[in-house]
Amino acid sequence: MLDRPISELSKPTRRLPDQRWQIYPQKPEFAQNLAALTNISPIVSQLLINRGMETPEQVQAFLNPESLVLPSPLEDFPDLAISLELLQNAIASQTKIAICGDYDADGMTSTALLLRSLRTLGAQVDYAIPSRMHEGYGINKRIVEEFHSEGVGLILTVDNGISAFEPVARARELGVAVIITDHHDIPQKLPPANAILNPKLIAESSPYRGVAGVGVAYILAVSLAQQLGETKGLIQPMLALFTLGTIADLAPLTGVNRRWVKRGLQHLPKSNLPGVQALIQVGGVQARGDEGAEEKIANPKAKIQNPKSLKPEDIGFRLGPRINAIGRIGNPQTVIELLTTDDMGVALERAMQCEQINASRQEMCQQIEQEAIAYVETQYIASLQDDRVLIVVQPNWHHGVIGIVASRLVERYGVPVFIGTYEDEGHIRGSARSIPEFHVFEALEYCHDLLGKFGGHKAAGGFSLPADNLEMVRSRLIEFANQCLEPQHLKPLLKIDAEVNLNHINQQLYQQLNALHPCGMDNPDPVFWTPNVQVVEQKIVGKGHIKLTIAQNVDNQEYKIKAIAWRWGDYFRLPPRVDVAYKLRENYFNGNTTIELELIGVRLPIQLQQYFASPPTPSSTTFEYNQRQYTCGFYKNGIEAELRIKNSEGKVLAMQPGHIIGLLGINRQNAKEVDISQPQYDSIIQAALQALLVKS
Repeated sequence: MLDRPISELSKPTRRLPDQRWQIYPQKPEFAQNLAALTNISPIVSQLLINRGMETPEQVQAFLNPESLVLPSPLEDFPDLAISLELLQNAIASQTKIAICGDYDADGMTSTALLLRSLRTLGAQVDYAIPSRMHEGYGINKRIVEEFHSEGVGLILTVDNGISAFEPVARARELGVAVIITDHHDIPQKLPPANAILNPKLIAESSPYRGVAGVGVAYILAVSLAQQLGETKGLIQPMLALFTLGTIADLAPLTGVNRRWVKRGLQHLPKSNLPGVQALIQVGGVQARGDEGAEEKIANPKAKIQNPKSLKPEDIGFRLGPRINAIGRIGNPQTVIELLTTDDMGVALERAMQCEQINASRQEMCQQIEQEAIAYVETQYIASLQDDRVLIVVQPNWHHGVIGIVASRLVERYGVPVFIGTYEDEGHIRGSARSIPEFHVFEALEYCHDLLGKFGGHKAAGGFSLPADNLEMVRSRLIEFANQCLEPQHLKPLLKIDAEVNLNHINQQLYQQLNALHPCGMDNPDPVFWTPNVQVVEQKIVGKGHIKLTIAQNVDNQEYKIKAIAWRWGDYFRLPPRVDVAYKLRENYFNGNTTIELELIGVRLPIQLQQYFASPPTPSSTTFEYNQRQYTCGFYKNGIEAELRIKNSEGKVLAMQPGHIIGLLGINRQNAKEVDISQPQYDSIIQAALQALLVKS
């Protein structure tokens, strides 16, 4: 028998994603009753129950957001009336108004929205966005002083300002009025602005509670246009910018966000904004009916004319990144001009600049991500479970893209990530991304005496600090993480809606799920899982994606379906048998429409996990396969259990969980490595496991 661990003699596959699978409890009778009362399918009913809707009234309000009775924003935002008065007076007196925006998609769409609307309403208005490279996030004293010197009488912040106490105080000293519009978490001390519009300051029950910065700007602009009686031709352009910014900022798609985004996605393809049309054209946004994932991979710039409606992923993965890339490594003026111009030629030129800068951003992200992973694997991987938070700081990284890298590290390691780079020898600036059980803004406040500027919310934030404080900040963050995180939290959480067999995946099921759209934050895409599927084919495509075909036997019939696993090159090759978790996606290719899977989770089949974790008794047995006799059993070898299958000639096939390379031979020394995902090996492994299951 083979007596040394496979890992000593062969190169195992990289491990599978280390995830927590949380499968919602199924309530078939309740779902059936709710479905009958609301005239929807039981599967959609179960998905809505998973999302917290359990009454016909809740279901109808969700499925038909236009039926939602909205209170007047004037009732819910205490400072909206004074804000409108300040703006009306400024317009009437031709007082200069200056907008101070932010350099992310939310901030830039907010800035463009207010610029377009205020100019249309007759205001004398300009804008400034602080330099990400040299100044960082939010309004600052330099901008205030500059506005004052230019004769500005009213400053309007968008997507920032709620933590800017000193700059706002300086503006008031200079006699400049300030309206803050923001959606970030509320600090202990509010700035002395004339008016503050922030959904975090209104009742939690308000349908406006979840709006992003662009949502606050939209509410302000629409309210002002209505008061002035000048809404004609204004609402649709503002709705387009609201939709872009809301989805790109990952705002929750509930309440008014769901209502307005659903409306906006229908209007975006026919928007009369040249900038939106140019983005759709350059970004190659897919229509509902022609081209598929295969062609997307081969030709990312392929595009379809005149799509009937967009989906949130069109913005989240195609349009939003092109806007965000400018704010990260380019000049935000490019996006402002793109979204405010009425000249299609200028719009196309600016959209092409967005395209080129986004390509540079992608390359930069990939390089920094690889460097960060190498650094973590050598420096921190051993202490990660004890620290429960990851703090990575390196020189020469572009702080415009480290937030994206932070998100990918969270996805990989399952812990909150604080990532930074040196602005100079004495200062560090960084970004943070989180897991559900960890509040970034509270963590930053826990370190407030060691930091410079900081801000954010539960899921993400930004910060700066003196380089000399790095180790103290690291210790403080580890202390905070150990107070709020348990060891079981330190794996990426995958919430799964329901189990589905492959024979049930078809166009009818996909169409039923359309009732839930638009999906996004707080209304996620439905996630299904299928147990013990066979990986029939798999290959790497594009920049590290796995394209595969999986199969499942149901009632003695084999069902196959294609799938894609984005950025899973590190997990190639997948084991021959796995449980898979996925979202459904339509694929358009050569005039045909098929449903495919987008894999987001994979694990060893639950039976196999149980076998290897606790081998059955007896732990060995005999079985027959292809009219030959074999013995098989589980053996502890090193740290892990090992399955061994021996034929009548004494040759042994040995494998360990999560590996696709096994050993085949009479003894270890002369054994050869074999790919156990090949059909001849997979079949005999399945026969052995079945024999052990029956015997136990």
